[in-house]
Amino acid sequence: MKDYDSLSKKIIKLVGGKDNVKSVVHCATRLRFKLKDEKKANTEELKDTDGVVTVVQSGGQYQVVIGNEVADVYDHLIKIGGFPDGGTVPDDYGEDDEKTSLLDKFIDLISGIFAPALGSLAATGMIKGLATILLTTGVVTKTSGTYIILYAIGDAFFYFLPIILGLSAAKKFGVDQFIGLSIGAALVYPTIVALNPTAVTGKPLFTLFANTALSSPIHITFLKIPVIMMNYTSSVIPIIVAMWIASKVEGYLKKVISTFVKTFLVPFFTLIVVVPLTLLVVGPITSWISDALAAGASGLYNFSPILTGILIGGLWQVLVIFGLHWGLVPLAMLNIQTLHYDPILVLTGAASFAQIGAVLAVIMRVKSKKVQGLGWSAFLSGIFGITEPAIYGITLPRKKVFTMSCIGAGIGGALLGIFGTKSYMVGGLGVFLLPSYIGSGGMDMTVYGALISWVVAFVAALGLSLVFGFSKDELKAENASNETVTNNNAEPQLATAMASSAAATTTAAPETVEKEAVVPETIISPIKGSAIPLSEVKDEVFASEALGKGIAILPDEGKVYSPVDGKVTVVFPTKHAIGINSKGGAELLIHIGMDTVQLEGKGFTSHVEKDQEVHQGQLLMEFDVDGITNQGYDVTTPIVVTNTKNYNEVKTLTDGHVEPGDSVIDLS
Repeated sequence: MKDYDSLSKKIIKLVGGKDNVKSVVHCATRLRFKLKDEKKANTEELKDTDGVVTVVQSGGQYQVVIGNEVADVYDHLIKIGGFPDGGTVPDDYGEDDEKTSLLDKFIDLISGIFAPALGSLAATGMIKGLATILLTTGVVTKTSGTYIILYAIGDAFFYFLPIILGLSAAKKFGVDQFIGLSIGAALVYPTIVALNPTAVTGKPLFTLFANTALSSPIHITFLKIPVIMMNYTSSVIPIIVAMWIASKVEGYLKKVISTFVKTFLVPFFTLIVVVPLTLLVVGPITSWISDALAAGASGLYNFSPILTGILIGGLWQVLVIFGLHWGLVPLAMLNIQTLHYDPILVLTGAASFAQIGAVLAVIMRVKSKKVQGLGWSAFLSGIFGITEPAIYGITLPRKKVFTMSCIGAGIGGALLGIFGTKSYMVGGLGVFLLPSYIGSGGMDMTVYGALISWVVAFVAALGLSLVFGFSKDELKAENASNETVTNNNAEPQLATAMASSAAATTTAAPETVEKEAVVPETIISPIKGSAIPLSEVKDEVFASEALGKGIAILPDEGKVYSPVDGKVTVVFPTKHAIGINSKGGAELLIHIGMDTVQLEGKGFTSHVEKDQEVHQGQLLMEFDVDGITNQGYDVTTPIVVTNTKNYNEVKTLTDGHVEPGDSVIDLS
């Protein structure tokens, strides 16, 4: 099991601490923070943190991309941070920084409301799709108990969506959650549902706006005010607007009602004001707006499904990068509510397959083991629709490859438009999308067309990336630089720590065990980086070989491995230096950086202790390369044979790039 506690603590620290967090939720791959001041966050260090894919600042949110393990990290993070209400720190919504754009506020609002429900929404959609597959294949009938129960599990979430969104919107707007649930439940109360125009059969009392597009039969009144009834099952906008109004009403009531009675009077007056207001005004207006938006989306699609597919499919991954894809989620739900299908969001279905096609191209062309390992992991995640690891870890750093993946996604989107594929429910991602494409027609050409679009998008992105994704010079340079890359965060800090103890160890040298006899042996590099002669170290003690002969390494990553089989003789309290005696008698000092003793251990993590037996290649120490260098310290790391006098010759074997395990010192 990974150390999610340590990762969570580091994330909280690097976003500026708990006091800088206004709220945090998560979606499929990201922790979505709302920070009081994003300038307090250490973005670069957070990007370099193990377990973090990257950081995206967009949509008014500080998004820490974790990948598939985001839910586990989130659970640990809110416990360690002590964030109440499932990660939301109560805040008066709407009092954000005036500099926040309306688009940023909208994206933050939508993602904050929908993200907590995303997992269950996808899961229930998949179950509903499973029931549909069983029905269309003849395994079950509509009257069988198996179908009825499976369909109920799958459909209930979407049918009672106002209740679900009432809860999440209450958290977002800072309203009592039970008020949110009550308002949502009122909208889908059976008696209310039975009065919607599609269900009621009796003669209306009268008709408002007769002979217009807004013609509304009136069957009931509230305090003699006519109520225009709508079908609020599966609706999105009415409950969100109602909860925003509730936040204002509740906030005002809390200020004017006595503490002694506010426990029940605040919800009493909030509900008695907001629910009728929603049914009388908010519901009808927002329902008309929803119908107009759905009609607009259909109009765009009907104008040219191919062009719409190219644009939405091709741009989808760009929207994902900036978190703007959330803007299409409520539109899809509106379409399903009003049209009983969605032709718009479905056009993005091939994007994840285009992305993994591009990833496969990188795996095939780049020979680095690290890139291939990350690539296969991202490839598997992408099959199931989780593309952030592929985007941030593989394709986006190679801009031509990312562009080819977008072209492949656009081609797939065009095919989805040509085949007329539609989504009849909000389901899973990646391959789990397929059941949501099955409508009353069963497995028809629109479904098979989706499969064809996925394959074509994959092949197109793969082929385009292989041909146009890399120039010869870029590929040659990448293979040359990546051939030895394993982790680019630790070695600079190792160098810094070694330099700092250079001055400190003249009076406090590591313990050594006197050996009357030593045997010839070869010392391997404990660090990945560039080897240089000790004489080039910017420290007189090391450069003059006063402590002994050896070599220095400018680290590429912040990890120190044991260069020998032996025993740890000292781990400095500041963790910037470590002494080891080899079984052959060599007494070694590894000093991470210059003057890093002054850091008092900050940025260093020791994995061993004094008198511990170690084997060659074992991880001894980790250090924050960027953090140390950003504080002005040199991370050049000397490896010194402190009992040089016991040998006839101490010969350094390289002055170029070295990997852990490469021979660097020959003792004879």
